Amino acid sequence: MSEIWGGWKNPSLLLLSLGIAGIGDFIYLVAINIIVYQMTGSAAAVAGLWIVGPIVNILTKFWTGSFIDYRSKKAIIISTYLLRAGFIALIPFAPNVFVVYIFLVFLSIAKSFFGPSSVTYIAMLVPKPKRKRFNSIRSFTSSGAFIIGPAIGGVLILASSIEVTLWINALFFVLAALLVTRLPQVEDIDRISTPALTVSQVISDFKVVSDFITRNKYVTFIYLGFTTVLIFSFAMDAQEVVFTQQVIGLSELDYSLLISLTGIGSVTGGILLSFFSSKISLKSMIVYGLLMTTIGYVIYAFSWSFASVMAGFLILGFFIVFMNAGLATFYQNNIPVALMGRITSIFQLFQSVLQIVFLLAVGVFADFISLRITIVALALVMLAGAAILAFFVKNRENSKYFEEDDDAANEVYV
Repeated sequence: MSEIWGGWKNPSLLLLSLGIAGIGDFIYLVAINIIVYQMTGSAAAVAGLWIVGPIVNILTKFWTGSFIDYRSKKAIIISTYLLRAGFIALIPFAPNVFVVYIFLVFLSIAKSFFGPSSVTYIAMLVPKPKRKRFNSIRSFTSSGAFIIGPAIGGVLILASSIEVTLWINALFFVLAALLVTRLPQVEDIDRISTPALTVSQVISDFKVVSDFITRNKYVTFIYLGFTTVLIFSFAMDAQEVVFTQQVIGLSELDYSLLISLTGIGSVTGGILLSFFSSKISLKSMIVYGLLMTTIGYVIYAFSWSFASVMAGFLILGFFIVFMNAGLATFYQNNIPVALMGRITSIFQLFQSVLQIVFLLAVGVFADFISLRITIVALALVMLAGAAILAFFVKNRENSKYFEEDDDAANEVYV
């Protein structure tokens, strides 16, 4: 037992930290929507909250990777947690919504550093044979945070106030940071040779990433292919409330229940995957997770009643855990840690641009055609894209990219 715990002690602490921060994210999401609406009474001001993150990503992802890859990922994670705690704690003191949005920009900047840093640190800390189970458990904790976070946020707001809720929310990130301080420093950072963050350095790093992409077309195709396919789900999710209530005719209570059922489906899938991940190949996790998640969206797009929407949401909620855990493992196993911060930042930049384009396009098409036709078209194109990706993943010629032992560990590219 001690040997098992010894191998999982540090990954478990990291999972606990990520889980607590995940709960904090959802508490914050509930609280910030309410406080902005109370300040403005404007639905547009609330909707603007969803645009801040992608815009900040576009402005920062050009250079965040160049900063991250040459510095301690552990230190960056701790710093971003503490910065998020600080800015969340300051929100109740904001005199107007303009200042709130300024805080949101800084929170988004902190998250833009956290994402690539945490992905890289996981790849460094968790041995390759343990990554699939680690990502499976992480999917479970993320699903649990999806259910627990809003519930805790709602209870805190009812029991106290928005202000107190945000201060308690900040403590979640402080606790997450304290847990990370207990983790090892898994890289040697030579501060003397660390390059300054200059335009020439950023351009040089872009060339390094471009060289990696050129020499690893399959890995790039699979990951960016997944990103593109999942953008369709992001676009559908953005119209979810309007679609379920105005097109299908469900009530707000029905919609809330559907979200809870989706979370329950994800938690169930996460629990099963955590126990049986060693029995399921990485290819199967990715292929069947992607196809079944997409089928869930197709059922949702063609739904006409609460029961049919529920079926779609349960299916996609259950299988999205398999897809996310499989894709994360594939990424960590095939992207060298020496470049992971830069590559992740560039990929996330691509994702943010697509998110904004798709959000605007879906809004226009929904007005000029109809929301039903728009959602059905998105779901069918997503299904076609998923089928193409599944074909390339299942191809035996590409099996080397899905090996799960240490012999196929990351190479280091410089």
